[in-house]
Amino acid sequence: MMKRKTMNTNEFKFYCSHCDQPLQCEAQFAGRQIQCPACQLLIRIPNPPAGMGFTQVQPESGRTWDTHPPKGNQA
Repeated sequence: MMKRKTMNTNEFKFYCSHCDQPLQCEAQFAGRQIQCPACQLLIRIPNPPAGMGFTQVQPESGRTWDTHPPKGNQA
Protein backbone atom coordinates (compact mmCIF):
# COMPACT_ATOMS: atom_id res chain seq x y z
CA MET A 1 0.00 0.00 0.00
CA MET A 2 1.35 3.42 -0.97
CA LYS A 3 1.30 6.21 1.59
CA ARG A 4 -0.03 9.49 0.36
CA LYS A 5 1.30 12.77 1.72
CA THR A 6 -1.56 14.86 3.04
CA MET A 7 -1.67 18.56 2.36
CA ASN A 8 -2.04 21.15 5.06
CA THR A 9 -5.43 22.89 4.82
CA ASN A 10 -3.61 26.15 3.97
CA GLU A 11 -1.72 24.56 1.06
CA PHE A 12 -2.69 24.67 -2.58
CA LYS A 13 -1.26 23.15 -5.74
CA PHE A 14 -0.01 24.99 -8.80
CA TYR A 15 2.30 24.32 -11.74
CA CYS A 16 5.53 25.91 -12.95
CA SER A 17 4.69 28.18 -15.87
CA HIS A 18 7.82 27.03 -17.71
CA CYS A 19 8.02 23.23 -17.24
CA ASP A 20 4.62 22.31 -15.73
CA GLN A 21 6.27 20.84 -12.62
CA PRO A 22 3.52 20.32 -10.00
CA LEU A 23 4.23 22.35 -6.88
CA GLN A 24 2.41 23.16 -3.67
CA CYS A 25 2.76 25.78 -0.97
CA GLU A 26 0.85 27.54 1.74
CA ALA A 27 -1.49 30.32 0.67
CA GLN A 28 0.45 32.89 2.72
CA PHE A 29 3.34 32.62 0.23
CA ALA A 30 1.27 33.67 -2.80
CA GLY A 31 2.91 36.47 -4.74
CA ARG A 32 6.46 35.48 -3.83
CA GLN A 33 9.02 34.69 -6.45
CA ILE A 34 10.73 31.31 -6.15
CA GLN A 35 13.05 29.13 -8.18
CA CYS A 36 11.37 26.06 -9.66
CA PRO A 37 13.08 22.96 -8.24
CA ALA A 38 12.76 21.18 -11.62
CA CYS A 39 13.79 23.74 -14.27
CA GLN A 40 15.55 26.25 -11.97
CA LEU A 41 13.76 29.23 -13.57
CA LEU A 42 12.18 31.97 -11.46
CA ILE A 43 8.41 31.79 -11.13
CA ARG A 44 5.87 33.71 -9.10
CA ILE A 45 3.58 31.74 -6.79
CA PRO A 46 0.03 32.43 -8.04
CA ASN A 47 -2.92 33.57 -5.99
CA PRO A 48 -4.60 30.68 -4.16
CA PRO A 49 -7.97 29.39 -5.34
CA ALA A 50 -11.12 31.06 -4.07
CA GLY A 51 -12.38 29.86 -0.71
CA MET A 52 -9.03 29.66 1.07
CA GLY A 53 -9.44 32.90 3.00
CA PHE A 54 -6.97 34.79 0.80
CA THR A 55 -7.94 36.96 -2.11
CA GLN A 56 -5.71 38.90 -4.46
CA VAL A 57 -2.17 39.01 -3.15
CA GLN A 58 0.15 41.72 -4.40
CA PRO A 59 3.41 40.38 -5.85
CA GLU A 60 6.25 40.72 -3.41
CA SER A 61 8.97 43.04 -4.58
CA GLY A 62 12.64 42.44 -4.13
CA ARG A 63 14.79 39.41 -4.61
CA THR A 64 13.18 36.83 -2.36
CA TRP A 65 15.22 34.04 -3.96
CA ASP A 66 18.35 35.52 -2.34
CA THR A 67 17.06 34.41 1.05
CA HIS A 68 16.42 30.84 -0.11
CA PRO A 69 19.32 29.79 -2.37
CA PRO A 70 18.71 26.58 -4.31
CA LYS A 71 20.29 23.40 -3.00
CA GLY A 72 23.70 22.66 -4.43
CA ASN A 73 24.66 26.30 -5.03
CA GLN A 74 26.49 26.87 -1.77
CA ALA A 75 28.63 30.00 -1.74
